[in-house]
Amino acid sequence: MRIVIAGGHGQIALRLERLLAARGDEAVGIIRNPQQSEDLRAAGAEPLVLDLESASAEEVAEALRGADAAVFAAGAGPNSGTERKGSVDRGAAVLFADAAEHAGVRRYIVISSMGADPDHPGTEVFDAYLRAKGEADAYVRSRAALAWTVLRPGMLTNDAGTGQVLLQASTGRGPVPRDDVAAVLLELLDTPATAGLTLELISGNVPVTVAVKDVAGN
Repeated sequence: MRIVIAGGHGQIALRLERLLAARGDEAVGIIRNPQQSEDLRAAGAEPLVLDLESASAEEVAEALRGADAAVFAAGAGPNSGTERKGSVDRGAAVLFADAAEHAGVRRYIVISSMGADPDHPGTEVFDAYLRAKGEADAYVRSRAALAWTVLRPGMLTNDAGTGQVLLQASTGRGPVPRDDVAAVLLELLDTPATAGLTLELISGNVPVTVAVKDVAGN
């Protein structure tokens, strides 16, 4: 498979790229900073330099053509302000979805956030982030041409993955290692029957492969 990942230098994206490369798939990571290219190559991915805050849908579609799936893993980052929550966490996600449609890429997976909600109240930057993610999720879910899955992890940690998770429409809050998020993403890419689902993810006691099959109804 050829998988194009927006936000290819993110911590989860790099983990996913390593997993894809290890089994012989082709991972392409979209990055804004060319200095990150070597990190992607080290993970086994092909770097593609493209700024999703300024690129056109056609430019992004060109990067997506021929892909089997698209994964949106980009984010403005914890130190960004309200404006970039809108331009990246919402705007870039919408652009990437539009570009996937233009390129004929149906399978589309979004890494969102637990609590994402277009109507989330509050005036803090994190409140703006949850609204932006919620708006992006709503837009993606409205696109009939996309076989989308929205994944909403709990509190991300750098602990070693256990391969044991809780993956459901609603899990309640809890932590989850980035390793396990990447493992779930890999399994979602292999499970088309998870299209149309919005799923929350935290650590649990169900093996990743079983958890994904359970939500897919297999």
